Amino acid sequence: MKVVDTQLGQSAGKGGTTGGFMYRFLLMPPYRLPTDSKWGFQTNVVATDRPKEERLKNYELVAPYLRDVSWDLHPGAVPLYGEWPVETREEFAYAAASRLKDVRDACETGKYNAIVLMGGGDPGYLEAREICRNYGIVCTANGHSQMHLATMLGERFSVIDIAGVHNVYYRDIIHRYGLQDRCASIRNIGFRLPRPGLPSEMLINRELEKAKNGERSAAVTNAIDQAEAAVREDGAEVITLGCSGVFWLQPYIKKGLEERGWDGVPVLEGYSASIEHAKLLVNLGQTASGITFMPDHLRRLPTKIIP
Repeated sequence: MKVVDTQLGQSAGKGGTTGGFMYRFLLMPPYRLPTDSKWGFQTNVVATDRPKEERLKNYELVAPYLRDVSWDLHPGAVPLYGEWPVETREEFAYAAASRLKDVRDACETGKYNAIVLMGGGDPGYLEAREICRNYGIVCTANGHSQMHLATMLGERFSVIDIAGVHNVYYRDIIHRYGLQDRCASIRNIGFRLPRPGLPSEMLINRELEKAKNGERSAAVTNAIDQAEAAVREDGAEVITLGCSGVFWLQPYIKKGLEERGWDGVPVLEGYSASIEHAKLLVNLGQTASGITFMPDHLRRLPTKIIP
């Protein structure tokens, strides 16, 4: 049996990737907001000249999965729709289009063997995967990785998400991946990402600060309640997280379910799932099917594609 050593040489410093690692990943956020945006949340308004560890959302949760990875963090494209987080279908379409050139540019550098698309709604994922395959590069995305990992861990999964239109958008991508029969439910926690016109009591950023300070957070309580209801009422066997704005809730949900007596219910999180998914594909020497993601020129073409 061939043993793969994932760390072949010296570790990567804070300046970027090195050639000493088997895993050379670029992590790419779905967008970047201006540093003075009134609707910033977590790290999407952190200046691009700050260290990558400060710019990576939930770094303390993700760091263990990056120990054997030489990684860079792309700054993300400035969205064309406005200065707030992506949530509607229109906004996701803008975010998808904005990141594709960055994906191609990253592929052409030759520095990376995987691109991890950040953002729970996977904007531009299928298109980016098509681009990456042409360069022999792995491409993963948070929703896709979580859902497929969930189907390996149990029969049905539920999604815990922010409130609002993101829920129906997320339903769209579940159907796009053909997993609607494996999804038990999409449940929301009653809070939303910052955007124009929303009352402050609906915003999740206030709840994150409460949780960090050890105070009671309604978002945490609601997330645990909804995860338990997904198991008890909907038949979920695995919990996944929708918008990346709720990824920080993963350890709280896991602990909360255990405290309520639900042992062994996996609670997945998008960044870690996508990073580990990318490692798996690199290890296997696979990117994606050449039929699913056809290049411009094939030596042979299938006579038909069955829907």
